[in-house]
Amino acid sequence: MIPVINTLLQTCGYADHPAVRQAIEDACHNQTSFVDEVLDVPGVNERVFLQALAKLLDLPWWEADPDKTQDRSLRRYLPADVALKNRLLPIGIDTKPSENAAQAIDQASAVEATALHIATSDPLSLVARQQLAASVTLPVVWHVGARTRIAEGLQKLYGLGADTFEKILRGRVDWGAEDLADEVTVLDEPEDEEASVVRFVNQIIRRGLEQRATDIHVEPQQDRLRIRYRIDGRLEELPVPDNIKALQASVIARLKIMARLDIAEKRLPQDGRINLELDGSPIDVRVATIPSVEGESVSLRLLGQQQVTIERLGMADTIRPVVDELLKLPNGIILITGPTGSGKSTTLYAFLTQLNQTHRRIVTIEDPVEYKMPGILQIAVKPEIGLTFATGLRSILRGDPNVVMVGEMRDLETTEIAIRAALTGHLVFSTLHTNDAIGGITRLVDMGVEPFLVSSAVRAFFAQRLVRRLCPLCREPVEVESEYLASINFPTSVKGTLMQARGCESCRGTGFQGRLSIYEVCIMTPALQHLINTRAHPSEFHRQALQDGYLPMRGYGFLKCLQGETTIQEVLSVTASERSFAEAKPTLKPNAPASRAMVAAAP
Repeated sequence: MIPVINTLLQTCGYADHPAVRQAIEDACHNQTSFVDEVLDVPGVNERVFLQALAKLLDLPWWEADPDKTQDRSLRRYLPADVALKNRLLPIGIDTKPSENAAQAIDQASAVEATALHIATSDPLSLVARQQLAASVTLPVVWHVGARTRIAEGLQKLYGLGADTFEKILRGRVDWGAEDLADEVTVLDEPEDEEASVVRFVNQIIRRGLEQRATDIHVEPQQDRLRIRYRIDGRLEELPVPDNIKALQASVIARLKIMARLDIAEKRLPQDGRINLELDGSPIDVRVATIPSVEGESVSLRLLGQQQVTIERLGMADTIRPVVDELLKLPNGIILITGPTGSGKSTTLYAFLTQLNQTHRRIVTIEDPVEYKMPGILQIAVKPEIGLTFATGLRSILRGDPNVVMVGEMRDLETTEIAIRAALTGHLVFSTLHTNDAIGGITRLVDMGVEPFLVSSAVRAFFAQRLVRRLCPLCREPVEVESEYLASINFPTSVKGTLMQARGCESCRGTGFQGRLSIYEVCIMTPALQHLINTRAHPSEFHRQALQDGYLPMRGYGFLKCLQGETTIQEVLSVTASERSFAEAKPTLKPNAPASRAMVAAAP
């Protein structure tokens, strides 16, 4: 082995690592650079290895400055296809006053470039150096940086798919509907080298899935096409090539064809679905188009088909025993409340997964069907042909079901049918749009349901919200002033450690990774039934629920904070403040027997 490589391995501590030595031998045999081969070996610390390589080659180490905005003018010195293919990131330019500086009309023409600074993770790549020499006339100053940082910098500088985009514009590769079959789109299959809109759109969707996006929004603006990802509940704009507006019509048409929509209809909203596959896993995509004055906006909801279980919901010990007892009930209605996007459907599917056994017949009617569940009969409403929640529910009840799930109680007719189903021996699940669990009582009464039907049919009201989960790799303890904790009625008597977000490569510097649900549950106890039947004031419902063991959602969220799963700010941002957590302090300790007693008390 070459002495220089031996020196490098000894410096890094990998001299006796057999997998590293085998990777280097394979690279030498294939006449390729060994850097990537070594970095792909499990257990190799990328930063340590590359910093040792930079020191050995006497090259400066480059570290991205998160507070510094990239100079987008650097793109004109290196074509996107060369930069992205070889992972070469322009990071700076050396200049000197030009000979005609006195006659210059702007600052840019008053100086001339003398050297281009390039960051790479593989300074030994001969192919990259040759392609760079053929594309750049300036002298090059090399820097070494981490692969992830260079990849992030390239996307921010050039935009996603910039190499494909430039080839499309140069060749104006055209495609027609006849070339695009209605089939499953495999996002990670080998792509043709020829640039196309198909490949560009696949890059957008693949990148969204890699970043755990739940939604992708393609939004025409006056002078550009904006693409945004919703990641952990927050919208983030995707860097794209500046002149992407030139392909706006083609990108939107491709998405509409994938969703089997009418590409000629641009005046009316349309809905469709796309079947995708990534790493062998199926992904269902709901597509909605909205006509706007600047063109059609396309929204994609990305739905993985992995099974949802109660364990994955991460319910605390204060609620899990209650849920287990509720799911054992033979009849009644269990309602989940919350705004759109709060995870109600996911919780419902988790409950149905728990109940999905051979001796139970489970039927659902939804708008639309979000997750396909084996062993469960799922119906999608189609109002245009008269299949509504009410008509579908009537048919379901004639089909001998044990468990029924209604996607949403939107009107009095559907609600009354669901209540009759619960009273005749069926276990019914559904959702309502209210701010809290107890608000579900007044919502049903306001819809026109008789109070005695609400009290006798409903077994429990759930409410939930989603908060961002702290990244487990970089979260760190934090001290919070006791005066502030007292002002928000935080339970200082409960043991636990508060954490805060810091940010790392794993969480893209946000400090958060994924989301978790926070809940509150209102059980229909005899005392609460009496208040509903006598048409008591809603404040009395709340007071009685607290006496029965009701823990408000903010209190549940604070327990998650003490477990180090989220932050106080996240909980405060999604929970109401008018109901004081101080009132619920006696219920902080998990009390499974009491929870079971409350469920058993329900009729």
